[in-house]
Amino acid sequence: MRHLPMRVPRVIGRRALGALTTALLTTGGLAVSAQAAPAAAPDPAPASSGHEQLALTPPMGFNNWNSTHCRDEFDESMVKGIADLFVERGLKDAGYEYVNLDDCWALPERDADGRLVPDPKRFPNGIEAVADYVHSKGLKFGIYTSAGTKTCSSIGFPGALGHEYSDARQFADWGVDYLKYDNCNNQGVDAKQRYTTMRDALAATGRPIVYSICEWGENKPWEWAGDLGQLWRTTGDINDSWGSMSSIMKSNLELAEYARPGGWNDPDMLEVGNGGMTDTEYRTHFSMWSIMAAPLLIGTDLRTAPESAFEILTNDEVIAVDQDPLGKQGEVVSSEGGRWVVSKELADGSRAVALFNEGSRAQRIETTAKAVGLPKSRGYTMRDLWKHSDTNTTGRIAATVPAHGTVLVRVHADRKWAQYPPAVDVHAGGDTVTEAGRTVRITSEATDLGGTAAHSVSVALTGPDGWRVTPRSATSARALKPGATLATDWDVVVPAGTSTGDRILTLTARHRTHSGSWLTSTAPFTVRVGVPLPAGESALSDADPLSATNGWGPVERDQSVGERGAGDGNPITIGGTTFAKGLGVHASSSVEYYLGGACGKVTAQVGVDDESGDKGTVAFEVWADETRAASTGTLTNADPARAVSADVSGADIVRLVVTDAGDGSGYDHADWADLRVTCT
Repeated sequence: MRHLPMRVPRVIGRRALGALTTALLTTGGLAVSAQAAPAAAPDPAPASSGHEQLALTPPMGFNNWNSTHCRDEFDESMVKGIADLFVERGLKDAGYEYVNLDDCWALPERDADGRLVPDPKRFPNGIEAVADYVHSKGLKFGIYTSAGTKTCSSIGFPGALGHEYSDARQFADWGVDYLKYDNCNNQGVDAKQRYTTMRDALAATGRPIVYSICEWGENKPWEWAGDLGQLWRTTGDINDSWGSMSSIMKSNLELAEYARPGGWNDPDMLEVGNGGMTDTEYRTHFSMWSIMAAPLLIGTDLRTAPESAFEILTNDEVIAVDQDPLGKQGEVVSSEGGRWVVSKELADGSRAVALFNEGSRAQRIETTAKAVGLPKSRGYTMRDLWKHSDTNTTGRIAATVPAHGTVLVRVHADRKWAQYPPAVDVHAGGDTVTEAGRTVRITSEATDLGGTAAHSVSVALTGPDGWRVTPRSATSARALKPGATLATDWDVVVPAGTSTGDRILTLTARHRTHSGSWLTSTAPFTVRVGVPLPAGESALSDADPLSATNGWGPVERDQSVGERGAGDGNPITIGGTTFAKGLGVHASSSVEYYLGGACGKVTAQVGVDDESGDKGTVAFEVWADETRAASTGTLTNADPARAVSADVSGADIVRLVVTDAGDGSGYDHADWADLRVTCT
C-alpha cells in the first residue's frame, strides 16, 4: 500500500493489505469474507452519536504498537505496567488517561458465535479484566480493530467489517473507552460507508467511546470524519526516524482549518523515547504535535524508557499548548529555507509560537508579534516553554535553533512586560565551510530584543576539544540599550587531521537582570570541515559525506537502503540492472559531499530500486552550493535507470536530494547508482 514504505528484507509491512485467504461473498452490496459474514444488526443509530462532548481536547494516553508491534512483550503484564507507571511517574497528573491496545490482542479466529476471542497467552484473564485494572487506576481503556475482514497484522486477526454491531457491543461490555479503527483488508468498500457503520454501532451501545478513525488520509477524512469520530489519521504510519516524523508533520500542518474541539487531525502516535531520534528531535516531535493540537499517545514502552523521555512527555507547559480549550491547530506563518514559524492562538489571547529548524545545521529563525497574530503593544512577555523562563520583547521573536530543533515560546501583550528581563538573541553568520588546519573568522552578535536595557553583557565562543578560539574584538559591554548589538570577531583554528563532517561550536551570552540575577542565552554555530577528494574520477560512495539525512534508516553505501540498521540492504538494482557502486536512500533524503571548488562534474544512474516492486515514486536533484545543477522530474518503478550529469564547477558542496515527488514516501527506495565525481 502507498502509506507505508516497504520493509527490507522484502516483506510486506504492517499496513500492507493481507492476501485474501477466503472466498468472497456479496452481502447487501458489500464484499466481505465468508468468515466475516455479518451478524444481524440492530436498526442503525441516528446520525448523532449522543457523545458529541467527547475529546474536547486532543486525547492523551498510550498505545503499544510503536514499541512492541506483535512481539511477545505485548501482553497483560505490559498493559498493567503502563497503567501503574501513568500513576507513579506523574503521567496521569499530566493529563494522560487512555491505555490502549493495538493489533494482535485477539486469536486469529472468532468463536462459534462469531465473537472475538482474546489471546489466552497474552491476556489469560481476558480483556475485561485488563480494562477493570486500568479503570481502577482512574484511567481509561482503549482497543483496536480494522474496518476490514482482517486487521493489519500479516497474521490476519479478525476485522470488524460485517461484524460492526456485535463487535461494538462486545467492546462496550468489556468497558472499552476508545476504539482505534484501522483500514486494512477493506475489500474496496467505500471508506465513509465503513466508518459510518461503526460510528452507528458504537452509538447503539450507549457507552461513550472515543472513535479514532485510522483511514491513513487516503480519502481525505478531514473533510468528512468530523461527523463520525473524534480524531482521524491524516497520514500513513509514523516510524521512529527524523524523515518519517518530519514528513508526517509537514503534511498535517496543512490541515489546520479542520481541527476543532471534539475533532482532531491525527498525525499518528508519539515515538519519544524509542531511540531512533535524538532528544533534540524528540523535543521537536513533542513540540510540533502539541502546537498542531494532535492527540498525544505515547508509543514507547515506559517500563524501559530513558529518563529523558519522561522529561519530555511530562512538560506541563508544552502539554498545555496541546490541551488548550480553544481547540485551534497551529498555522504556518512562514517556512522559507526550512525555517518554520508556526503560530497557535490560545484561549487566553496569547500565541504559542514554534520556531522549527528543518535543516541539518543550526539556523537563526525570526518572526514578529504582528506576524504571529498578536495585537500591537508597547511590549510583550515571552515564555520559553522548554527553559521555563520569561523575558520581554518589543515584538521581535528570534532564536538560533539547532539542527532539527524547535524553540517553543508563549507570547502575549502584557502591560507588565517590563518586570521581566529583556530577551537577548545571540547568533553568528551563516555556516562556515573549511578544511583541517585552516583558520576561519567568525563574527557573533548579541542583540537586545526587549524594551529594557541588558546589563553586564558578555559573550563566549567554545569549540570542540583541541580547537583554538581567540576573540579579536570586545567580548563584553556594560549595557546594551534596546535594539543595540554587541558584535565580536573570533579566529577559529581547525586542528590538523580533523575528519569530514559538521562540528558544533557554542555561542553563549550572559546578562544581568535588574534584580541582580543572571540570564544565559546559547546558540549553536556550525563549522563544516571537508577533506578534498582525490584528483581524477572516483566513486562518491567511497568518500565520507559531510552530512546525510534519510527517510527510513541510514543512507547505505554500495547497496540499497534497508530501512533499519546500517548494512541491511541488497544489491543496487534498477530496471533489472545491478550496480556495484552507489548510494541507497529512501525519500526524503539529502546527502552532502565536500568539493572545495576543485571538482567539475557529478554523474550517476538513478531510479527506484527494484525491491520496491510495482510501487515507489521519486525525483532526484543535484545541487551545487545553492544552485540546482540537475533534476530528473518524477521517476517511478516502471522507469529504467536515468542518466544524470551535473556541472558542479567551483562549488564547495554538492548536495544529492531525493524527494517523494509529492505523493508521500511509501516504498520510495531510491538509488544513486554508479555515482561518480571528477576533480582536479
